[in-house]
Amino acid sequence: METGCWLLGGEFEDSVFEERRERRPGPPESYRAKRCEPQWFYEETGSSDDVEALTVQKFKGDLAYRRQEYQKALQEYSSISEKLPSTNFAMKRDVQEGQARCLVHLGRHKEALEIATNLENKATNTDHLTTVLYLQFTICSSLQNLEKTIFCLQKLISLHPFNPWNWGRLGEAYLNLGPALSASLASSQKENSFTSSDTAIKSSFPHSGKDCLLCFPETLPEGSVEVSSGNKQRNEKALKNIQNRMTEERAAVLLETQMKACASFIRTRLLLQLAQSQQTSFALERNLKTQQEIEDKMKRFSFKEDTLLLIAEVMGEDIVPEKIRDEVHTEVKCVGPAALTALVIGSSKEFEDKWFRKIKDHFCPFENQFHTELQILP
Repeated sequence: METGCWLLGGEFEDSVFEERRERRPGPPESYRAKRCEPQWFYEETGSSDDVEALTVQKFKGDLAYRRQEYQKALQEYSSISEKLPSTNFAMKRDVQEGQARCLVHLGRHKEALEIATNLENKATNTDHLTTVLYLQFTICSSLQNLEKTIFCLQKLISLHPFNPWNWGRLGEAYLNLGPALSASLASSQKENSFTSSDTAIKSSFPHSGKDCLLCFPETLPEGSVEVSSGNKQRNEKALKNIQNRMTEERAAVLLETQMKACASFIRTRLLLQLAQSQQTSFALERNLKTQQEIEDKMKRFSFKEDTLLLIAEVMGEDIVPEKIRDEVHTEVKCVGPAALTALVIGSSKEFEDKWFRKIKDHFCPFENQFHTELQILP
């Protein structure tokens, strides 16, 4: 057959015509795994390979971090980062994450956040982004910045909505945020109330100031005292109304965070209950223990049964076994930085509108009733 008649892909590989290697008589040689002594990387390797030398240096940094020698570990990581070629993306990410975690322990949170933000902007797949968001969560938690911690968890949940542990963390964060916001609001309103009180008093005595004593001569007309007394009563009434509104605002802020915490815990429990049948051993033990902890937390709220059923219905609308199975076994999406941005929420408001709006809208006409139902116990 002529050469031009060969079909594409019909050629034979040369290996087809090679003779097979003769088998040696006797039992095959036993496999011997390479053994590395502890801290072998502190020995002189004598390797001329730059990548291998940097890998050894990274092991030293990792060991220093494990020993809580954070300054030493940071020096190792920083030295590696300067020497790494720009094409070694994998080790670059690992080293930068190590730098950020060391900086957190050293109290240099601003620098750690800068590194984490840079890593987030350069993430190219969902695996990278998930790792970076957990890093940001660690940094914000160390800073005890509840609002930023909540936003990190919200972004993680938007990326992995069927992860029960992040929902549980979000519920805890909301529980801590409620009193903090209420206290902050009370402090702010207290300052405003002083300003309002001062303004009200000045309105009662329009000539008050450095020459205010001139307003009260001994021969003050009789009618002026009555007018001042009337103004004082009106001002006291106005101040009381302001204080009542402040109290209502603080109660509303605390109420809303309690509702979000409750909804987050209920979703956590729903996801754990769904996974329970497929778990055994320590995984099942942890699942059941967490469910019991959630039950104990729920007792701190005074909810009616129909309220709990409504929240459970709203928070479980998308919980379908097939969806969760796909979520657990989903492949890493390599979609690039621009497309990754679209996978996570852009603000806390966007997240809360998506997950909690139905609950808030349902109770809006019955706001007074909802206020009495959602009171957290001390």
